Amino acid sequence: MDLQSAGSVVLQALTQATSQNTAELKPAEEQLRQWETQPGFYSVLLSIFNNHLLDVNVRWLAVLYFKNGIDRYWRRVAPHALSEEEKSSLRSGLITNFNEPVNQLASSIYSFACSLWTHHTDTFLLQIHCGDQQEALSSLERTLLSLKVLRKLTVHGFVEPQENMEVMLLDFLEYHPFPFIPLIQRCLEFSVSFVFTAAGDGLLFERFIVQCMNLIKSIVKNEAYRPDKNIEDSKPEVLEAHKIKTAFFTHPTLTEIAKRLVSKYFLLTEEELVMWEEDPEGFAVEETGGDSWKYSLRPCTEVLFLDIFHSYSQTLTPVLLEMMQNLQGEIFCFSVLFLFVVYNAVGLAAYELFDSVDFDQWFNNQLLGELQVTHNRYKLIRRRVIWLIGQWIAVKFKPELRPLLYEVILTLLQDPDLVVSKSHNTVNSFRTEQFLPYLECIFGLLFQLLQQVNECDSKMQVLHVISCVIERVSIQIRPYVGCLVQYLPLLWKQSEDHNMLRCAILTTLIHLVQGLGAESRNLYPFLLPVIQLSTDVSQPPHVYLLEDGLELWLVTLENSPALTPELLRIFQNMSALFELSSENVRTCFQIVNAYTYLSATEFLQNYGEGLCRSFCELLKDITNEGQVQVLKVVEIALKVRPLLAPHLFQPILPSVFRGIIDGERYPVVMSVYLGVIGRVLLQNSSFFTALLSQMALEFNQEMDQLLGNMIEMWVDRMDNITQPERRKLSSLALLSLLPSDNSVIQDKFCGIINICVEALHDVMTEDPDTGTFKDCMLMNGLEEPKLSDDEEPPTEQDKRRKLLALEDPVHTVSLQQCVYEKLKAQQLLMGESGFQALMETVDTEIVRQLQEFLHGF
Repeated sequence: MDLQSAGSVVLQALTQATSQNTAELKPAEEQLRQWETQPGFYSVLLSIFNNHLLDVNVRWLAVLYFKNGIDRYWRRVAPHALSEEEKSSLRSGLITNFNEPVNQLASSIYSFACSLWTHHTDTFLLQIHCGDQQEALSSLERTLLSLKVLRKLTVHGFVEPQENMEVMLLDFLEYHPFPFIPLIQRCLEFSVSFVFTAAGDGLLFERFIVQCMNLIKSIVKNEAYRPDKNIEDSKPEVLEAHKIKTAFFTHPTLTEIAKRLVSKYFLLTEEELVMWEEDPEGFAVEETGGDSWKYSLRPCTEVLFLDIFHSYSQTLTPVLLEMMQNLQGEIFCFSVLFLFVVYNAVGLAAYELFDSVDFDQWFNNQLLGELQVTHNRYKLIRRRVIWLIGQWIAVKFKPELRPLLYEVILTLLQDPDLVVSKSHNTVNSFRTEQFLPYLECIFGLLFQLLQQVNECDSKMQVLHVISCVIERVSIQIRPYVGCLVQYLPLLWKQSEDHNMLRCAILTTLIHLVQGLGAESRNLYPFLLPVIQLSTDVSQPPHVYLLEDGLELWLVTLENSPALTPELLRIFQNMSALFELSSENVRTCFQIVNAYTYLSATEFLQNYGEGLCRSFCELLKDITNEGQVQVLKVVEIALKVRPLLAPHLFQPILPSVFRGIIDGERYPVVMSVYLGVIGRVLLQNSSFFTALLSQMALEFNQEMDQLLGNMIEMWVDRMDNITQPERRKLSSLALLSLLPSDNSVIQDKFCGIINICVEALHDVMTEDPDTGTFKDCMLMNGLEEPKLSDDEEPPTEQDKRRKLLALEDPVHTVSLQQCVYEKLKAQQLLMGESGFQALMETVDTEIVRQLQEFLHGF
């Protein structure tokens, strides 16, 4: 797209796209969509929104199209990726635009942003003083915008920020810890004085407290201020910071901070207590899923407590143990709120208190009794106790106490007010054999709870526990999931506007399919449309659902007893997923393999050509690891359908052959190259001959000469192959060239025998009783492996892979016998004297080892 000629056309389309007239709007949007992949389009957009004389709405729309296009096409591996020349041009154009007059379109330089912030702040204060609220609000918005720009520039825009005092802001500590060292003492004194002494009483507001706590936390846990174990190896700046911290955080200071955190900031407010009484589920959701810890006081307080306790555990452990000691005795002697805050602290510090608290004794002597107190005002404590147990159960809890805990959970699960919390650890941290007697009751109560709660976060937490239970008990869940299977479609429909809840449903379905195994086919009327929606990149929800949707797709295939038309049809989503080139591409390869194992002929006939096109595009710009993943998929297809697959993936094979001849330098890539060509040579010799003929024309060599070069490289790079299966495959593939009167093959006979002897060392095991050798890779279809208690039963795909292995020469042909028969056939072809002359080309030690392996034939 030429910048000069296209500028007016694009400008006209953008102008029409801002129109309220749909007759103009729709065609303009369609035209802009078509231009998105045109080279030069984004340079035109840049010139338009840099023109300050144009209508702001048109410029704003140009910015939006520009931003979306950069997100989509900037990466080199993206389809229709921007050229490097255009990228360079766009970078140059962007950094010249620092005089943007419209707030919504602005990036600025530091001094300009500083002056903007100062000006708008002064204007806002003046307007507030004059009572001009409308104008003040406008000034405040501009002040906030300029402050956000300043923050980014301050933290990320200076190589040596310590030389400029204008840039010393709070976020500085995280990104530039050493220049912040002179401020550590003053910051700690200021923050601790206001937040943890009487100096701040009545003066503080929540956001200020949060910022002070974040500042203390950042100083306490900053790794840059932590000396090396060998003090002498530490930098002087590190030692200086450590000295300041050590001098400040004395025993009395730490004690006072810890006590105030627990007794003041852990306390529930009146508002929270009222909410607990009136809306316990809402309270639980607010407590567990509210704002991030940076902006909410309670999570911020807990994080600071954890960080300080972890850094100064020797000082603070006795302080917390003293609080626990004060709780011994009749439980009603203490304030409910005091119990709550101490239990909260002990739960948070569980890992630090491991060696200091006999939790089993505490559970038996006090906590168990508190869980049985039914007084209404004690609900708060029962809930905190079950949460506390959840914190400790993975840290220190005797297995023999777990059945007693399950009995308690059965009672608590009947009260939704108590169980909707972060206490799910008490359920999902269990030993399966101990849990099975309670499975039916607890699973039924969990299902009831899932129906009873209203908040999305509550349903997500219950689904998480259900998923954990299903995952742990595996196939033993089958008798109890009927109601859940019937309810999930309704919940999916109700959660149309709640993608995170749908993610939780997808996770539950993953574990449910794994638990049901082949019986999961009964879920297909619900399951397959869910997979279809979750993995369709043209549907907006895929942004949230794709990762879990792909995992569900994979486990559905792995547990499917047979391929259905509907299951096959979903693969239409895959080509767009490969174009996306996301971090989920590995799962996409696994899905392709699963289809191949499930019904290779039907799958490859329907999608093989399209799959090959996708692979060819991927291989144009992909990492070595990605290349290996692609070719492993091809290798599996060649193994499963050796006559069909080479024709479908024919466009890929010349580059593989070329890589072998050129001596691919990355061992893992070379290994898979040899595996792919080895499959073709061993299981489809006629196609290999055709491929060799094609490559001979490309290299302008005789076929025999090229074959000799390939064998020579194969022998030379055999050490690149580390998997025994692939090493045996190489031996069988090269042995398939024998017997032969071809002089080139006979010239490479020594190398072929060397490879075979190496592979025999890999796969042959000696029977200590008889002294004979046996190929350990041979498989017997009658053998059924015995499963231990910890092993999962085989999936349908596991069964299919075993059946396919029984047709694979690597697992059905004895390498020992194959070598013997091929040598015997070569001897018959050449005669005794000719064969002896050929064997004399092989190293005598190799011959001796070969004779030892063939002893008895």
